[in-house]
Amino acid sequence: MNYAQLLFPDFSLILIGFLLCRHSALNRAVWIQVDSLVYYLLFPVLLFHSIVKSPLDLHTASNLIGAGWTLGLSGIAMAYVLPYLPWVGKHILAKDHAASAQIAFRFNSFIGLALAERLAGAQGIQLIAVLIGVCVPLFNVAAVWPMARHGEKGFVRELLRNPLILATASGLVANLAGFGMPVWLEPTVSRIGAASLALGLMAAGAGMQFGALARAKTLAVAVLSIRHFITPVLALGVAYLYGLSAAQTTVLLAFSALPTASSSYVLAARMGYDGAYVAGLVTLSTMLGMVSLPFALGLLQSL
Repeated sequence: MNYAQLLFPDFSLILIGFLLCRHSALNRAVWIQVDSLVYYLLFPVLLFHSIVKSPLDLHTASNLIGAGWTLGLSGIAMAYVLPYLPWVGKHILAKDHAASAQIAFRFNSFIGLALAERLAGAQGIQLIAVLIGVCVPLFNVAAVWPMARHGEKGFVRELLRNPLILATASGLVANLAGFGMPVWLEPTVSRIGAASLALGLMAAGAGMQFGALARAKTLAVAVLSIRHFITPVLALGVAYLYGLSAAQTTVLLAFSALPTASSSYVLAARMGYDGAYVAGLVTLSTMLGMVSLPFALGLLQSL
């Protein structure tokens, strides 16, 4: 399978967003509003719909859920321990680390959903939706905790205001309760989902920034190495450990190598941290995803 060709549609939308933001009247002020629309409305609707539209068999999905949590907790632990490593920690400022640790383990759900569909069709969407459903709450808690702790902000309040946590938690509850989306509402919700993927990818491109990365280079290398090299390699071992099927392994490997969440810089800025620096890390992560995804899906999967 030609993974570069497979990834082209998603990364072309990111490039279009980048070019529109810099070379048209659709400047950054416009894309900030688009990003808010996607983050607070369109994408939560997509997440909720992706989780509830197919009955979730927790017994069948338990191995994938366990693999996702194992991989996620490993990434969180590696990110949290960076300031305590003698050869790295002395070059890392606590405030920068609090805002940037999330880069090492959060993921771009827009790319994940779009990619899973082309990798494994409807089954791929359900598998990635399961991973999103169980990992987004965990990852958002882990992203907010260092910033809330360092900035002495209300940790619980920040979690309760997060639309992705609310959407995934309510989606899982609705699915397990047997809720089904009304047939007459399906077309509208599906169109919202399609819009969220396209606009989310373009907004990620529009938000790319490089200038602030001139400082804190050690931290940047550390969190991006975890996200794009260590985690994919670890995912292969986790897949074998949990005995995942071929489709589950493919989706887990893709999940492990995704660029970090484009909303990371929004969260950092909203909590009073250096959003421009985090946006620079998101930019590099988006570009590195063009390397790490073929690495995980091609090289690692062939082992």
